[in-house]
Amino acid sequence: MAIEVGTKLEGKVTGITHFGAFVDLSGGVTGLVHISEIADNYVKDVNDHLKVNDTVTVKVINVDKDGKIGLSIKQAVDRPAGEVQQQARPPRTPRPERTGGDRERFSGGAGNSGGGSYNNRERGGRPYKPSAGKPSFGKPSFEDKVSRFLKDSEERISSLKKNTEGKRGGRGAKRV
Repeated sequence: MAIEVGTKLEGKVTGITHFGAFVDLSGGVTGLVHISEIADNYVKDVNDHLKVNDTVTVKVINVDKDGKIGLSIKQAVDRPAGEVQQQARPPRTPRPERTGGDRERFSGGAGNSGGGSYNNRERGGRPYKPSAGKPSFGKPSFEDKVSRFLKDSEERISSLKKNTEGKRGGRGAKRV
């Protein structure tokens, strides 16, 4: 009998490894049941579910060109269509709707068009300050953003250099 994808067969477990179990099918043909295809729940150790010389029903899930046969025990079990998903995941509860208070916190406050965001302050960022001498019409221009970014980057790099050179004993650092 030719082994085709989708057929269910009886087999005998001939070997167990940490990644699955080898099953002897009819005619001395051997296939592998991967650890993820043994049961619907998490399988930490194959030996908890299978023993050598156990007779199992398997489903052929793939046949490679080089003759390797992929088998599944969990797909060989007949069950209603929706039951597998219900066992795998509990039903999700919907997320609560956001209120206006969250928007104020994340945008930097009510009425603050370009204020620093909540996340930037959490990570040590600085709130946005419009450049002096230029009228601010809500949004800063691209050039303003780039110059602000460069300035902030240079300040951060210089403070990092000061802190790390003292600890590592790099160039020009005082040694005690």
